[in-house]
Amino acid sequence: MPKLTSFFVVIYLLLFSCESEKVPSSLEESYYNTRQRISINEGWKFMKYASVENADSLTYDVRPEITDDRDEKPADEKPTEAVEVASTHNILKPWIMPTGNSFIKDAFRHYKRPEGDPGKDFPFVKADFDDATWEVVDLPHDWAIKGQFMEGWDAAVGGGMGRLPSPGVGWYRRKIAISEADQDKNIYLDIDGAMSYAMVWLNGHLVGGWPYGYSSWRVELTPYLKEGDNQLAIRVDNPSHSSRWYPGGGIYRNVWLVKTNPTHVSHWGASVTTEDVSKSSARIHLEIEIENNAFEEKEISLQTDVYEINEKGERTGAIVSSFEPSTLRIAGKTSVSHAGITTLKNPKLWGPPPNQTPNLYVAVTTLLEDGEPIDHYETTFGVRSIKFDADKGLLVNGEHVFIKGVNQHHDLGALGAAFNARAAERQLVMLKELGANAIRIAHNPPAPELLEMTDRMGFLVVDELYDCWERKKNPLDFHLIFPDWHEQDLRALIRRDRNHPSVIMWSTGNEVGEQYTGEDGARVAQVLREIANDEDPTRPTTTSMNYAKPNMPISEEMEIMSLNYQGEGIRNATAYSHLKGINTAPLYPAFHDKFPNKMIVSSENAAALSSRGTYLFPVAEEISSPIGQGIGGDPEKMYVSAYELYTADFGSSADKVFASIDKHPYVSGGFVWSGWDYLGEPTPYYLARSSYFGLIDLAGFKKDRFYLYQARWRPDYPMAHILPHWNWPNRVGKVTPVHIFTSGDEAELFLNGKSLGKKKKGEYEYRLRWDDVIYEPGELKVIAYKDGKQWAEEIVKTTEAANKVILEADKKECYADGKDLIFITARVADHHGSTVPQADNLIEFSIDGPGEIVATDNGDPTDMTAFPSHSRKAFGGLALVIIKAKKGESGIIKITAKSSELSAGLQNIAIINP
Repeated sequence: MPKLTSFFVVIYLLLFSCESEKVPSSLEESYYNTRQRISINEGWKFMKYASVENADSLTYDVRPEITDDRDEKPADEKPTEAVEVASTHNILKPWIMPTGNSFIKDAFRHYKRPEGDPGKDFPFVKADFDDATWEVVDLPHDWAIKGQFMEGWDAAVGGGMGRLPSPGVGWYRRKIAISEADQDKNIYLDIDGAMSYAMVWLNGHLVGGWPYGYSSWRVELTPYLKEGDNQLAIRVDNPSHSSRWYPGGGIYRNVWLVKTNPTHVSHWGASVTTEDVSKSSARIHLEIEIENNAFEEKEISLQTDVYEINEKGERTGAIVSSFEPSTLRIAGKTSVSHAGITTLKNPKLWGPPPNQTPNLYVAVTTLLEDGEPIDHYETTFGVRSIKFDADKGLLVNGEHVFIKGVNQHHDLGALGAAFNARAAERQLVMLKELGANAIRIAHNPPAPELLEMTDRMGFLVVDELYDCWERKKNPLDFHLIFPDWHEQDLRALIRRDRNHPSVIMWSTGNEVGEQYTGEDGARVAQVLREIANDEDPTRPTTTSMNYAKPNMPISEEMEIMSLNYQGEGIRNATAYSHLKGINTAPLYPAFHDKFPNKMIVSSENAAALSSRGTYLFPVAEEISSPIGQGIGGDPEKMYVSAYELYTADFGSSADKVFASIDKHPYVSGGFVWSGWDYLGEPTPYYLARSSYFGLIDLAGFKKDRFYLYQARWRPDYPMAHILPHWNWPNRVGKVTPVHIFTSGDEAELFLNGKSLGKKKKGEYEYRLRWDDVIYEPGELKVIAYKDGKQWAEEIVKTTEAANKVILEADKKECYADGKDLIFITARVADHHGSTVPQADNLIEFSIDGPGEIVATDNGDPTDMTAFPSHSRKAFGGLALVIIKAKKGESGIIKITAKSSELSAGLQNIAIINP
């Protein structure tokens, strides 16, 4: 197969760590006198209770008793009504609720903090508590990812949540130093994500918190600070039976200390929108909210200038446009909003590659008092027009863009939920190579840095809020907080993400139980839609529906018709007719007829399953088949055949999905479930640890399905892919089907030089099948053609015995910043260097020099070896080792991979101390 093209290499190299603070390129001293955003990720002390039963009683709220702890629930099982539980006087919820007041529009509904300081006498919140025995950790931190997998049906954490110890209660402690110069500042703690029910104490005072584990949020520390050292303590509580996938645990995203003058731009206080967009000009609207926390009135001058920025987020020249300067009078202890308009001549438009370029701008707002700057605030944005056409689909800057999307969960495989820019970048680069141009964030707000990357790379994003509303999917999931927090969570999401040009729509929910409750469910959808429209009238809202039909009330509330699996039909093909559950005929026509003015998108489709490099016989004759007795799966080994024809009970193969969308050209495209495998939800084998859905496995190795999608999504990219591998010593003389995925329109297959015939794709056919090939060892070769001309070829050979381990790093230099990572593939190969496809040799990894092994993996969803292990069996001939440099050191590190009776693999990495 062709290697990663230079285009993707350029993208890969241009991306940079998104955790660094953005400052003006000139690093003006005045910037630091006005606003500072300081990472406080390092040097936390951490402790997790051995069990929930032994935890403290500083709880957010009481929780219902768990009466249904089934872990193997079908993904499309009907959600059920919430269980009512009476609160008690011992909960801390009344002190936490005021944290969200700024996101509740009706001031009469704001929460008033009760008197008192609950928890002030608890040892962990006190400055003199001795935490010397606690673990020292840096954030982002996932407390579960280094744990042992829990095996069996009776495991405390089952397959649904990834079999790792993510549930529990933990504490984080850290001191922050406040200088005399900080005494007149407003100081805030910004937490990008903590899983979940986080509560913050400072110097013994309960400051506030936020229950939803995926929200980003802020608490003000100013009233509780003193000069010198100040003690922060954060309690995090992640319930069991609270998620349908691996949630991670702890403070798993970045944490910041923000210092401003009392008069400053509010948190997420700038909104940029564009209109009348053309190649010659665009009108830029900027709305700024400014708060004055001083007691006296302030007269403030406001100036905003616009600059171009490059792929690294740097300004590239002079001011390209400016807003009219303004003078505002702001009463003490109030806030005001100010709007301005400027025209940008000859704008460089933001749009998705390959036909468009994701150009970006930054609006730099300066507040001045008596001529002196008191705040700088930067807002990155893109200039683009988006139209959602019911017949033509998505139009970006007037050009039709077919949505070639993937669904992505938030974990990073062996690294867990702890956000790492380098690992997220690796995922996105591979999705670009695939040909994807869109990502649906399933089913929760992403890390903010991920959207910075999608902006730069030109992905289209569906930004999603919740997996459930008032009705529950798991006993302790976030339905418990929905009644109290839905407005705060939704407004916070939109204010945080509204300036990202990659975000094209808001999704308020996924397969929610309110689909089943008629008018009552529709009212909930209406409330969320109205909140979203109030915060951002420029983007449509939706909710992904796997049950609601066109005539149901909730469908009326959708501005975009987002269909999960319903477009191609659910359990409606003959092979699926015996299965229980939702049964739906293909519904694209019915929705289009009922809502002729609303665009349709396939927000989830396929849900196909496979274990990379595993091929089981016989092979289904149908283009789409569920896994059954002797068909597609091996329940003993818990593997699914990689012929890429097999699906979850509610799903469809890629072939069926492609045909369904092609037959209905008004459909704007869709999002495959899923781009990468993820921890948890190991359908169909819940005794496994991770999913089978991905086009790319958990370790980042491509499955065969990757090439089926690449053939469709990159039709101008010459490629051909053969499956299966050709190492079948026990199948000599037996029928062994060969399938070809190619961007060509026909192909000829050769076995040991003999032609097995040329085949051409028919209408609604997306693979070429030679189902009667008799296996003999040797060489398979395919030559693909397009429009009658040779287009691409691939060769697969029977390998010789495993001879050596070969290490291949994805880059040869690593920054010693504590964040950069190197992903190294270990291949078990024969003496020619060809990967032995069925090799499962145990590989021992070691490292010399200023670096460390972070984790290993192999993409096998049944492998229960803990991720920190330096020993890993190959799966399908491959294994992965992830390394990083020791912070602040430089030199050369040497990675060695040893395996019994094989020659060792070696790899040198240069460490650069930035």
